Amino acid sequence: MKKSLNLQKMLKAIIFIVCLSVNAQEPYGTNKYIDKAKLLTAKNLDSAIYYLKMGIDYYSTQKDTINLINSLCELSALHDNVLDYGKSYDGYWNALILADLSNDDISKTRIYQELGWLYNSYRREEESLHYFNMSLKLKKKLLEEKKISRDYLVSNYFAIVNCYRGNNDLIMTKVYLDSCQLSLNKISPDKKSYYVESEMAYYNAVVGGDYDGALNHLNEAKAFFQTKDPSYLTVIYFLIGEVYKLKGNFDESVKHYKESLKFSKMYNKHLGYKQFNYEALSQLHYNEGNYKEAFHFKNNAQELNEKIFGRRSKNNKHLFEIKDRYRLQKEKEKALLKEARIEKLENQKRIGFLQNILMGVVVVFLLMYSLLFFRNLRRKHKLEKEKTNEVMKLKNRELTASALQLIEKEKFIVKLKESISKSDAIDSRAIHSMINGYQNSPGGNWKEFEARFTSVNQSFYDKIRNKYPDLGRTDLKICALIKLGFSSKEMSSLLGITLESAHTSRYRLRKKLKLKKGMNLVDFMATI
Repeated sequence: MKKSLNLQKMLKAIIFIVCLSVNAQEPYGTNKYIDKAKLLTAKNLDSAIYYLKMGIDYYSTQKDTINLINSLCELSALHDNVLDYGKSYDGYWNALILADLSNDDISKTRIYQELGWLYNSYRREEESLHYFNMSLKLKKKLLEEKKISRDYLVSNYFAIVNCYRGNNDLIMTKVYLDSCQLSLNKISPDKKSYYVESEMAYYNAVVGGDYDGALNHLNEAKAFFQTKDPSYLTVIYFLIGEVYKLKGNFDESVKHYKESLKFSKMYNKHLGYKQFNYEALSQLHYNEGNYKEAFHFKNNAQELNEKIFGRRSKNNKHLFEIKDRYRLQKEKEKALLKEARIEKLENQKRIGFLQNILMGVVVVFLLMYSLLFFRNLRRKHKLEKEKTNEVMKLKNRELTASALQLIEKEKFIVKLKESISKSDAIDSRAIHSMINGYQNSPGGNWKEFEARFTSVNQSFYDKIRNKYPDLGRTDLKICALIKLGFSSKEMSSLLGITLESAHTSRYRLRKKLKLKKGMNLVDFMATI
């Protein structure tokens, strides 16, 4: 009792130290104290406990929270296996306080699950399921965050299966067996767990009466655990004994219950199954009329029950007078902060309300300003565009007028030539020479026109060349004149070609532009 109090004081000091500082930590796989304790558990339980306590001292000095929590859990699990539930309870709650202070969610999932097993040993199903489900909920969150693998869920579902199976709730047992199998299938279609297989085999024997199939699966699991985890044979032999009992094979049932007892003693694990075996053996012998053996095993069961849960048992004290230090600590912290938090929250609420009003006004103002700004911007852009279009139209009108003047000049000169040629009194040769010097060639007229057209419609030629690279120079001239609304007759005068050639050029242009029948060439040019 004195040692237990000293351990509790030591753990409180550890918690205080860890809260102040947490240095670099070793991963679970490098915990040499746990490795040594596991080798000694079956041979020398006291030595195993000694090494785990050494680990707790060492990792608390090193401020290695992860391995400190792990060592506490291993020591608690060892106490749980040997039915010292009181010490197991203390260790898990101290580990949970550390995990909570260090925000170690992975460790918390493990501790919640172990507490579930512990309450299951107390035969307290409601509390057991509560902690199993707390662990499961946190594991699902960690799985979504990709911090753990799906195997962690399988172990949790398996724990819940054991809880329901121990309380003969076969419907819920099957539900969580299915959850185990579904999770295994998600890991890999070929993934197999002999822990789950053994529980499924027992369920099929109880519900479906498939005794031979169940025994085959359990014997297969037995072969697996003989090399991988011999201590679990305590459970496997018990389940085989149960199936033989259901089958009505008294001798084989007794044989396997006794094998289960042997392995529990050999490995100092799963000692809770001693009680199950004693009770089962007592009932079997009673049914066979062997009252002496029935009384012997019944007496063993009662003595073990008294040792674990009797009035003088430390476990009983924890069973009925549990003081949840973790929960009490949380409640005290909340009580101390409650008044200050309430006042702070009220002030924050007032400030928040004013901030929300101010923010609302600012948002409304910004929205109105943005609306007006963009409306003015659109209006300005529209006006500029309209102005640009008007300027373009004006310049094109001027350009058209200029081109028409050139055409009229050419017509006048042609008529003048004809008049002079008909008159005999005038030196026609000298006058023709003067007119020819004054008159520009059609090519010269076009160059003058094209230069002015390009200055007004800067991107026209680029756009039409990019879209129709096969158009020739004459085609481009026709396109420009069509855009300005020139008739074929006006084109022929400006370009110095016949009217028929102008018509032909327009026709060829339509074909090159691949215009459908009925589509107006002038309208098409207006879009470019």
